[in-house]
Amino acid sequence: MLAATALLVTAGCSAGDSPGGRPAGTAPGATASAHGTEPAAPARGSARVLRTVAEGLKSPWGLAPLPGGGLLVSSRDDGTITRIDEKTGKETELGAVSGVSPAGEGGLLGIALSPDYASDHMVYAYFTSASDNRIVRMLYDERKPAGEQLGAPDTVFKGIPKGVIHNGGRIAFGPDRMLYAGTGESGRRGLAQDRKSLGGKILRLTPDGEPAPGNPFPGSPVYSYGHRNVQGLAWDDRQRLFASEFGQDTWDELNAIKPGDDYGWPKAEGTSSDPGFHNPVAQWHTDEASPSGIAQVHGVIWMAALKGRRLWRVPLRGTRTAAAPQAFLTGGYGRLRTVVAAGGDRLWLVTSNTDGRGTPKKGDDRVLEVEVR
Repeated sequence: MLAATALLVTAGCSAGDSPGGRPAGTAPGATASAHGTEPAAPARGSARVLRTVAEGLKSPWGLAPLPGGGLLVSSRDDGTITRIDEKTGKETELGAVSGVSPAGEGGLLGIALSPDYASDHMVYAYFTSASDNRIVRMLYDERKPAGEQLGAPDTVFKGIPKGVIHNGGRIAFGPDRMLYAGTGESGRRGLAQDRKSLGGKILRLTPDGEPAPGNPFPGSPVYSYGHRNVQGLAWDDRQRLFASEFGQDTWDELNAIKPGDDYGWPKAEGTSSDPGFHNPVAQWHTDEASPSGIAQVHGVIWMAALKGRRLWRVPLRGTRTAAAPQAFLTGGYGRLRTVVAAGGDRLWLVTSNTDGRGTPKKGDDRVLEVEVR
């Protein structure tokens, strides 16, 4: 059926727990129940596109819903942020982010709203500059004219290795109000295992860009390592972090993140027999996935696939799969970049056919509203 036959779902303790015994992905201070006491998400589900919210977008990458309505969307290649009215589809360009240097897979990538957005109106962005990948924050002032609504970028964190490929780019504020960033190893594979490097990592920072309290390596922003290229971050209802990761030639991964753990790259791709590496929750052949964004809705991880051109549904019981993943929207909308929970049983889904690797059709690229079960 829709689940690919080449899909391999990992099982046993290595799929969700590390040797230390703490449930995978538990944030500092959070608790998690044993797998056997947690309910499993329904084994089968559905996904259908309700409508096209916006179209004609150029290289869209990140999406951040505004609390009062509206969607902010970043353009990787133009270096701009646009507000989309999700009811009418009207587009208003906030402005260009100064300092963005797009090339290859780099440019203006993930965006996120400050946890205090209601009072500070700050928008965070991860982008590729002339020298590195960095995270900035900008004041969004709706009272100013279109095109002039973004304040000057204030750099809160810099020095993440850049490359033509593997720039990572996803940022998100977690339930602990800390800023998480998925980075890539920029094509230099050894950086992923070097805990002094910022490449091939998940970073955990304060909103001001300092290493967050409780990080596994004192004084370091590194939260987990041994990653190839992380572009998806999402938390479940028990505050456990999941991340999607690009493989090289064989296996793409969905991982449950445990602070301080080594996820294997470049020594391992996919499931490994080495007890020193944290094995993935699930893995796919690269032509079926190449995952970017992920979102969690009612115990299910929804994963956007680029090369795979489909939306994967991964039902969970705790930090393990509850059943084989299902694929939806296969090929119908091309490459899928970003997926964000939209409340209830809905998702915002961003296509990625104008990024230089897709085959754009009339109307590309799009923001879609999707109903999921």
